[in-house]
Amino acid sequence: MTETIARDVHAPSDAGARKTNRQNSEKGFAASKTLTDSLQSVLVDLVELHLQGKQAHWNVVGKNFRDLHLQLDEIVEAARIFSDEVAERLRAMHAIVDGRSDTVAATTSLPEYPNGEILTTDTIDLITARLDTTVARVRKVHDAVDTEDPTSSDLLHEIIARLEQLSWMVGAENRVPAGQK
Repeated sequence: MTETIARDVHAPSDAGARKTNRQNSEKGFAASKTLTDSLQSVLVDLVELHLQGKQAHWNVVGKNFRDLHLQLDEIVEAARIFSDEVAERLRAMHAIVDGRSDTVAATTSLPEYPNGEILTTDTIDLITARLDTTVARVRKVHDAVDTEDPTSSDLLHEIIARLEQLSWMVGAENRVPAGQK
């Protein structure tokens, strides 16, 4: 299922991660704007994945409901934990994090999730696409992050590995074996 939904949402004028005033803060590594912008973009997609996962969880119906309902909770939990880890990494590098709902809605790369009850088969495709979109965002910023901060890059590796695993597991629900179409 491919969808393109234009969002008419505007980010606040002060949206995005930015540097803190380092007065009274500990010494340490201070991230560049490129690094903070990269991690901020990952953060908003993880927050949005969390929210869309809950929306799907609450409104999924159909065959294998219970299994998918529980899988969606796994995705939501992974997105929540990873968003917190990315935000705390940004704070450790003296950046201010922006996870406000209007910023997330205006800057996420995930398409809007449909409203209402959604069949399990459609939910699988919708959530798999959102997992893959989130992974694509992480992969897009990875090299720039790795060049400046291998520690943050390690966190991105963990996110990629887990979200790709979840995408494979959820997406397999609608797959047929190769050659058996």
